[in-house]
Amino acid sequence: MKNNEELKKIVRDKYAEIAVLNEKKSCCRKESNCCDSKVEKYTVFQDDYSKLDGYVAEADLKLGCGVPTQFAGINKGDTVVDLGSGAGNDVFVARALTGADGKVVGIDMTIEMIQKANVNKVKSGFTNVEFRLGDIENMPVEKNFADVVLSNCVLNLVPDKMKAFAEIYRILKPGGHFCISDIVLKGTMPEKLKESAALYAGCVSGAIDQDEYLKIVTESGFTNVEIKRSVANKIPEDLLKEFLTSSEIIEFEKSLKGIFSITVVGYK
Repeated sequence: MKNNEELKKIVRDKYAEIAVLNEKKSCCRKESNCCDSKVEKYTVFQDDYSKLDGYVAEADLKLGCGVPTQFAGINKGDTVVDLGSGAGNDVFVARALTGADGKVVGIDMTIEMIQKANVNKVKSGFTNVEFRLGDIENMPVEKNFADVVLSNCVLNLVPDKMKAFAEIYRILKPGGHFCISDIVLKGTMPEKLKESAALYAGCVSGAIDQDEYLKIVTESGFTNVEIKRSVANKIPEDLLKEFLTSSEIIEFEKSLKGIFSITVVGYK
């Protein structure tokens, strides 16, 4: 089993690769952002953002598993922090909700993503959007800073989820809340999939059981925790075949009751 720093390096390297591949315009096409198969396994849970206010096509790398702003209750003038902000997709959508009087800060641990996000920020002309390089387990954000914390298909990539939620609690103002879209499991994941670097970075093998996930949230001090949306997902069979034999796929389908994209809220 890889240690926490090794897992972080896997994620950092994979998402740096995605940011760089996305820049290769010769590879791109409208329907999928990039035709490279190296990217496709990380986009299997994506939602359509294209009709949302604030949508910036260049910021949408199709790496999410929900639309957390849909249930976040963001108001004009709010201060919002987006964890694992990537190229800025949820940040720009949140900015449309906070308006010019609010502030939106994106945090990402991948330099290449921060660079891409800042290019998109310059194009947008927004002065109340900021991107910070940082670790979700040790955020570069002061205590009691945010009204709302967002995240989209990222917390499942964090090795120490208890520490991550403790940090979310720390940076939220009293009475503030989070709204997070994430991948959770019902049942057990085969060890061979847990050990897959590709599936870890693709939001699958880093996911934990839904009950365990919600327990971490409540033990971190959050109240009124509620799942606002839950969608059953499947790992495409051709992707499973890259990691499992036919008999192992059968066992996988027996042992894992489901993979779900959930959007959950909780209050400080």
